[in-house]
Amino acid sequence: MQKILLKNNQREIKETIKLAASKSESNRALIINALSGGNGDLQNLASARDTQTMIRLLKSEDAVADVLDAGTTMRFLTAYFSVTNQTKTMTGTPRMCERPIGILVDALRTIGVEIEYVNKEGYPPLNIKGFGTQKSDEISIRGDVSSQFISAMLMIGPLLPNGLVINLTGEIGSIPYIQMTIRQMEAFGVEVTEDWDNKKLSVKPQTYKTTAYQIESDWSGASYWYSVVALAQDPNTVIDLLGLKENSLQGDSAIVAIMEQLGVKSTFNATGVVLTKIPAESHISWDFTNCPDLAQTVAVVVAALDIKSSFTGLESLKIKETDRVLALQNELKKIGSDLIEVEAKVRYEVQRVAPRDLSAVPIIDTYDDHRMAMAFAPLVMQQDVIIEEPGVVAKSYPSFWEDMSKIVEIENLD
Repeated sequence: MQKILLKNNQREIKETIKLAASKSESNRALIINALSGGNGDLQNLASARDTQTMIRLLKSEDAVADVLDAGTTMRFLTAYFSVTNQTKTMTGTPRMCERPIGILVDALRTIGVEIEYVNKEGYPPLNIKGFGTQKSDEISIRGDVSSQFISAMLMIGPLLPNGLVINLTGEIGSIPYIQMTIRQMEAFGVEVTEDWDNKKLSVKPQTYKTTAYQIESDWSGASYWYSVVALAQDPNTVIDLLGLKENSLQGDSAIVAIMEQLGVKSTFNATGVVLTKIPAESHISWDFTNCPDLAQTVAVVVAALDIKSSFTGLESLKIKETDRVLALQNELKKIGSDLIEVEAKVRYEVQRVAPRDLSAVPIIDTYDDHRMAMAFAPLVMQQDVIIEEPGVVAKSYPSFWEDMSKIVEIENLD
């Protein structure tokens, strides 16, 4: 097992970080561009493994599309290959084949796609067998499981002969990600009618236009640098993050408001945002329904700073790359805290459960989850930390350790 040691130091930090591009924007742009004919000029595509997997599979003529551990790639390509009438077997890692996809398959079957499960009902692998006549122009999708199912159907909607109406049932999570999809569709010349009051999204038959599209830097990746500033001991710490926009399409830009409560000020300029330290508040309450990928980052920070917390909207964390709720509970205990479920399936608190020893060196298991590695890495601002299987960051932020090495020493323990 590969391990790295992050060595705490107290030196002054004034650093500029060129962030990785957003894989959320990149993956949507790649699908929409492919649906428009594939000739658009996509600028600043993410180097993330998920995005590179998407690029590879869009070019591939193989009968099997192995998405590895890329959930977005699995969901978007399943819809893309279906509407473009390609015969494909969709598969991935063992963990990917444990992540449910039945909601998307049901929606595709409703519009007329012939698609079958290879093994377990509701889960990959899948056999896509073709799409002929559109059987329905209206579907219903639960809004509280994964917005990616909704985005996948939205993006293929304009190519359907009768267009598509999507009725969202139940509570709707990750709305900013759905709106990101809609804004990107608009950038490629397609109009979506949004009726959030009645939980209805409609798209008429239209043609995507070839265009140039610039991908923004990744706000999810930015969140770890906010953590670094929040946990830094030097009050004069400054980190300049390049490539971010104040009015972003990305739901994870909510980290600006969250971290303002946890001691980080954001100052936007022409090139990005500058992070500086300010006093933290004593308590934070946050609903992560629209930004679930920030939950690990924030949980680690409040644990390290001993800030009282109340979190909701964590339901989708259990079906991510790992069960992130359980993973957080296991790893937070190593720094004397725990993620406690105080209202069943509704509300959680990070609570101190044991004294914290800053001279200890916690060994963090990453559970094949890139966000576990990056969420716990900023603890190095307070103590030495060992991260197991650090290579998992390649999924979304391949240069993360290179960037971290600008502020702390990293030793390979192999």
